[in-house]
Amino acid sequence: MPLVPGQKVAVIGAGPMGLACAYALASAGCQVSIYESDDRIGGMSAFFDFDGLPLERYYHFVCKPDKALFDVLDEFGLADRLRWRQTDMGFYYEGRMYRWGRPDCLLRFPHLNLIDKMRYALHVMYTQRISDWRALDRIEATAWLRKWVGERAYAVLWQRLFDLKFYEHAHQLSAAWIGTRIKRVALSRRNLFQEELGYLEGGSQVLLDAYAARLQSLGARVFLSTPVDRIVTREGIVTGVDAAGEIQETDAVFSTVPLKYVPRIAPDLTEAERAKIASIENIGVVCVLLKLSRPFTGYFWMNVNDSRLEIPGIIEYTNLNPLAANVVYFPYYMPKSHPKWQWDDHQFIEEVTAYAKQIRPDWAESDVKATYVARYEFAQTVCGPGFYDELPPMETSIRGFYMADTAYYYPEDRSISESIDVGRKLAETGISHAT
Repeated sequence: MPLVPGQKVAVIGAGPMGLACAYALASAGCQVSIYESDDRIGGMSAFFDFDGLPLERYYHFVCKPDKALFDVLDEFGLADRLRWRQTDMGFYYEGRMYRWGRPDCLLRFPHLNLIDKMRYALHVMYTQRISDWRALDRIEATAWLRKWVGERAYAVLWQRLFDLKFYEHAHQLSAAWIGTRIKRVALSRRNLFQEELGYLEGGSQVLLDAYAARLQSLGARVFLSTPVDRIVTREGIVTGVDAAGEIQETDAVFSTVPLKYVPRIAPDLTEAERAKIASIENIGVVCVLLKLSRPFTGYFWMNVNDSRLEIPGIIEYTNLNPLAANVVYFPYYMPKSHPKWQWDDHQFIEEVTAYAKQIRPDWAESDVKATYVARYEFAQTVCGPGFYDELPPMETSIRGFYMADTAYYYPEDRSISESIDVGRKLAETGISHAT
């Protein structure tokens, strides 16, 4: 079934991946319709009004290897909106805050011996030079880390992060996945003593608005608050989508929603495809945001290893992007099976407020000017050993139906840049198949 200029295509999902996919298809001459269940575009990068402050629901930052994002910014004339800023990393360990992320900080850290510190540093240097991750794909991450840094350093620096993000899945992760995370941040340094991360002036909304304008100029249509209930087929071939109770004819469908939703909207998938999708696990996130009257830690990112705190880290976003107010994200990562997933917003806010008081004893509840709680069920894919082979192909058994979600970032970690890259690849899969 040729996909040629002028044919109708539907894109499900208007996050950065869906927008990038739609833009590539529209640029190839297709008539594109985008269906989004939310009342706004953006997905996890969508903005909301946080007590008068336009803000992303979840935190994002830019690293030096984010080439796909840089290419789009250049194409859209937005390169001048990218700002780089020296940032600092902290480490909260058993009741005390330490500066982190620099060789001198590592040397002064009192809870590791010299051999531990040398092994840790060598591991970072080794990892940032890896270019082919296939060799690490089938190796379990925590075993790989322990082999390199030793049991003591792993317990101090890594174990709590794995346990409080993945829980029962903590020992079911690929070394390739954690390795790319280490490398991405390591390559974002200006030098050994300076970490430098980026943000868009005006936030991710600047990029979202640019995509929307480009898509409109190409004749694409965006339907908000319009979920797709079913992909309509005839004899195994896509003929349309059922969206908000109306059948819209289309020649191809590109899904960017979480894979777990796909079997429901695409009932004609094979049992093998359904089994592959069912085998992929996800971790959810409850992200508590505080708007504060004064700075909190001085660090952009602070990892946490404290037996009294059930969070793996704290992101003081204002220390990257100098907003009009001090904003701190407290992310709780957890599978849906965790009892806290059932907590209401007030319970999370109460606990975070108590944590803030513990970290900063001089803190008062009056310093908190506003709160917000964001939840997302599919924040992080559990990328286990051999994950390359677990992913189903983007091109499905249904002719004209293609799918991807954040799992297809693997081995890379979640970022807007990876969303753009995967969105382009998804569109290219459909176009190349057609040609």
